Order: sequence, then C-alpha cells, then structure tokens
Amino acid sequence: MFSLSTSLTLVCGTIVFILLRSPWGRALNAMRDDELAARGLGKNTRLFKVQAFFIACAMVSIAGSLYATYVSYIDPTSFTLDESILMISMIIIGGTGNFIGPIVGAFTLIAIPEILRFLYIPDAIAANIRLLIYGLLLVTMVHLRPQGLAGKYRFK
Repeated sequence: MFSLSTSLTLVCGTIVFILLRSPWGRALNAMRDDELAARGLGKNTRLFKVQAFFIACAMVSIAGSLYATYVSYIDPTSFTLDESILMISMIIIGGTGNFIGPIVGAFTLIAIPEILRFLYIPDAIAANIRLLIYGLLLVTMVHLRPQGLAGKYRFK
C-alpha cells in the first residue's frame, strides 16, 4: 500500500517526466545547450527560466511540507552543509541532462553507508571511510566521466 509521500513522489516524478518530453522541455534543453541559439529561434528564454523555477519551487514546497509534517518541527539546524554537499554529490555522480541521473547518484551514495554497515567496522572509522569513498568517487567522476554515471550532458 502506498503512503502519501510515495504517491506524491510518483505524481511529481510523472509530471516532470511528461514535462521534459513536451515541447516546453525540449525548449529547456535547447536553452541549456545554447541559450543564444534558442533566443534566435524566437524562444522567450526568460519566461522559460521563470516557469522552470516556479515548477521546481512547487516540487520543493511539497517535499518540505511532507518533511515538516513528518518531524513536526523545523529549524535551521535541520539542514546542514553536510546534507547540501550530499545532494550536490548525488547530482555530480549520477549525472545531469536526463531524468534518471540524479536517481542513480542518490542510490549510489545511499548504498555506501549501507554496505559499510555489513563490514562490522566501528562507527567512527566507518564515517571516515564513507567520506573517503565520497571524495574518491567525486574525483574519479570528474576526471574519468564528467557527465556522471547516467548523465548524457558533458560539462566543459
């Protein structure tokens, strides 16, 4: 049986999936590749940016509302620099330019602590090993595969 958060995740994911395959999504891809060329084709890039920002904010507000309901109290210490770095690392390792890249990155980085849990390493050492693996993955991905594990857009 699906919970509220699972069903809202599926709805938001479906909306994003459909939007990215629509003409609007193709215009965003064109803007990502060459904004000047998209403007030359008559696309209102400022409007598309505002619309994309609005949709992203709406999705984040849904996630934040679910989180606030779950923990019953939110303060600035709920979100630290470590969580921000973890989210950016998920995107870099998974890849950008498609729908599945950040999901692959999230599963990869979430699996690392779970795998270390089965090795029966003390917690203090396991935390350092986890950070070492994160750093090695980031350096390896930047040098060997800049587009990420599942990404199709290559950073220059």
